[in-house]
Amino acid sequence: MGVIVLINYDVVIIGTGRVGLPLGLCLAELGLRVIGIDKNKNIIEKVNENQMPFHEPKFNSLIKDVEFNVVNDYTVISKSKNIIISVGTPLLPHIEADISQIKDVLKEAMKYLVEFQNVILRSTVAPKTTEYIRNYLEKNTKFKVGENLFLSFCPERIVEGKAYEELRKLPQIIGVEDENSFEKANEIFSLLTKKTFRTNYLSAELVKLFNNANRYINFAIGNQFAIIAENFNENIHEILKMANYDYPRDRISSPGFTAGSCLRKDFGLISESIAFPDILLSSWKINEYMPKFLVDNLLNNTKVQNKKVIILGYTFKQDSDDVRDSLTPKLIRYIERELPDDIIVYEPNIDLTDEESLTDEDDNLPLFDLLKKGDIIFITVPHSEFRLKNEKIFEAAKESAYFVDVWNVMNRDKIIFKKLDELN
Repeated sequence: MGVIVLINYDVVIIGTGRVGLPLGLCLAELGLRVIGIDKNKNIIEKVNENQMPFHEPKFNSLIKDVEFNVVNDYTVISKSKNIIISVGTPLLPHIEADISQIKDVLKEAMKYLVEFQNVILRSTVAPKTTEYIRNYLEKNTKFKVGENLFLSFCPERIVEGKAYEELRKLPQIIGVEDENSFEKANEIFSLLTKKTFRTNYLSAELVKLFNNANRYINFAIGNQFAIIAENFNENIHEILKMANYDYPRDRISSPGFTAGSCLRKDFGLISESIAFPDILLSSWKINEYMPKFLVDNLLNNTKVQNKKVIILGYTFKQDSDDVRDSLTPKLIRYIERELPDDIIVYEPNIDLTDEESLTDEDDNLPLFDLLKKGDIIFITVPHSEFRLKNEKIFEAAKESAYFVDVWNVMNRDKIIFKKLDELN
């Protein structure tokens, strides 16, 4: 006879960041009793005050309308039917998956597991990680997956800024090794989305990694073409306009910074298992080279030493407040090697920390007053504000200023240009 458990929650979500929190709030909106577990004090305080700890459209109002709290207390696991693990899985420096956060969760969570609970892994993981979790639980507990404990890998595939829509729109992949685990996971996700796919652990893990790796490779191709065009002293943006115009087959990506906490590391979760150079590793090399590419090509036009450099954008993607794995800090380090007089960062979506803002001088100046001081202006993120104000940005800059605009935000069809040359 199984242990009788007083169930207070339908779902416990371990890790309430940009993946776990939107999922938890959407499940709560559907009427499920959901609670989160996190060790981040800022997340706990903000969520429990019905405030979002980060920007994600539609959730500022949703978090006020549903009942959802976050605690730093694993004992709530023993009072829930389902446990969803959604913690970080970064890449270690030498192309190695870091599963330390998952290990920490397992060590703590297994103390409170009870019979017939459903464990869902949602973190992006390297191949065979779900198998590792199954083996770990069966080795260290009395449970047998598929019999008195259920386990699945159900990857998230949402993009930041569209979580609310995509949690409902995208089919849910459910990786399982037994029928009971599939039924338990499908019961949860069929409430959110109309379509679920059943597969095994490994295939489900590869689906997520292949989705992200495919995007990463495509962006790398666009960056590689930009490097080739520059080597031939040709204009990549003009070439792309002609190449893509009314062409019925694959569109070539524009160049730009390709990073973030998924794209910048997920390639390595695959490449870790490959002993030889591959297209994934090459894509990483190309995308990581772009900050140096911009600085080196700027130096072909002007010196940076003793100049005031303005950087527009610090987050890893357009209209986001997420700075994780942004390439802008790498760009700044290359600029610093050239001994500029000053580097000032303007980022409209976040309040920069002292370390990110680099200097106290001019930090609080409005955008257009700041631009008047810049000798060199890098546009590192194509925020909507910059696109909407591109002509005003151009007008505010000094005539002698150089623009470095890999995203073509200024619509000049040039990666590097001098304002004075554009006026003639």
